[in-house]
Amino acid sequence: MVGWAIAVHGGAGVDPNLPTDRQEQAKQLLTRCLNLGISALRSSASAIDVVRELETDPIFNSGRGSALTENGTVEMEASIMDGCGRRCGAVSGLTTVKNPVSLARLVMDKSPHSYLAFSGAEDFAKQMGVEREENDYFITEDNLGMLKQAKEANSIVFDYRIPTTGYESCGVGVESPIRMNGLPISVYAPETVGCVVVDSQGRCAAATSTGGLMNKRSGRIGDSPLIGAGTYACDVCGVSCTGEGEAIIRGTLAREVAAVMEYKGLGLQEAVDFVVKERLDEGKAGLIAVSKTGEVGYGFNCVGMFRGCATEDGFMEVGIWE
Repeated sequence: MVGWAIAVHGGAGVDPNLPTDRQEQAKQLLTRCLNLGISALRSSASAIDVVRELETDPIFNSGRGSALTENGTVEMEASIMDGCGRRCGAVSGLTTVKNPVSLARLVMDKSPHSYLAFSGAEDFAKQMGVEREENDYFITEDNLGMLKQAKEANSIVFDYRIPTTGYESCGVGVESPIRMNGLPISVYAPETVGCVVVDSQGRCAAATSTGGLMNKRSGRIGDSPLIGAGTYACDVCGVSCTGEGEAIIRGTLAREVAAVMEYKGLGLQEAVDFVVKERLDEGKAGLIAVSKTGEVGYGFNCVGMFRGCATEDGFMEVGIWE
């Protein structure tokens, strides 16, 4: 028997001038999600409702409030992994599913596959009878405004959570210090939500959900639905990542945490610190993790990360900054 632990995140990369009311809204939502997860763990129930709650609130970029594609539509993606037997499910290109992580769970539990995308995923959602909405449900006025800004600048664009000082012009021909997949971009919006849990039996699980990047190309797939990149769980730990998807994919970031614990003998927080420092190259990202022994850890190399964590011994923390 070990103590249970849970951690949640709402994205890495936060504007240091983020209004106080926005900070408080985020902290309240993270606290509510932690309490949902704690209740689930105490009752031996699934903690999937934690990510569902984060998906439903438009303050974070997942489910309702997702970032918009260049066509002004929402394409959502999510994944979930059970460390017992390394079972997993993932979905991409969703346009009508209210809670993408719930569909990812059904892919894992009710299909012979690990990953379904676009029309195939939507057909599976209809077959499973999951709750669906018109695409307009997921679109918010804030995100319409950000998409307009992105199109005027002809770029992928930051949302309000990301530092914009020094990038006011963010137009074509402005050289940016931010690079994605080796190419300079003006600004980007890496908001994603995730949850990792370990129960009192030492069984780890992880889930991640996102709407992707503002003004992304239609069909772009990030790290969140990719097992081993944005999400990973095994008999050692559970990990959920957030940030620059292309860098997370190249570094197979989530799996790397487990790998250095297994092969280098590092503890959880040591492994998190090592991976954030050594595997992101010039990318900006963060992650949360739990271990089979009930530890919780997190790390990020950007300005901040919305996160919260709690353990069975009574520890609970919600934060944004270092």
